Amino acid sequence: MKALILLAAVLGVVFATDNIDINNSGNEGGNVHQTVNIDNHDNIANINQYNGWHSWNSIWDYNRGLFAARLVSRRACVVSRMNRNMVPSLAELSKASQEKVNPNAPPPRTLTYTVSQTKVKNVAQFGSHIEALCKGVPTFYAQETQGAGLFVNLHGCTNLGLLRFLGISLCGNIGC
Repeated sequence: MKALILLAAVLGVVFATDNIDINNSGNEGGNVHQTVNIDNHDNIANINQYNGWHSWNSIWDYNRGLFAARLVSRRACVVSRMNRNMVPSLAELSKASQEKVNPNAPPPRTLTYTVSQTKVKNVAQFGSHIEALCKGVPTFYAQETQGAGLFVNLHGCTNLGLLRFLGISLCGNIGC
């Protein structure tokens, strides 16, 4: 009986899922609600932001080193490689659920991506999690752009904020 309880406890840790729920008041009086679900077994983070027409859903696949964002207002999905030097680890995301927001914290790091105009033909190549997220909408590949101000026309960018860690700009005629 003790062995069964120990096995259940170990499996509970191995297959643990962390849930983070954050509410922020927007600068314009709107309400932004963001949730993060972490699947430690599959090394996946599912991040959703509920902000009316500017809502988005994303999958961060740490095993494959990819992320995808489904943009509600653009009716499209964008897939790219994860910059592991900038993206918070699953442990950092989990830790965020236990910390209070520090008003003196430095601003989040930012990454800018240029979205290709070529549609992805086979979304399944990115794995089942990203395929499920992007199924049924046009999907585009994006590449990180260094020195964004020099190379990217920032008009037409969609901005995603990953908790208080990272700002992401997806630039291009997404979904057009």
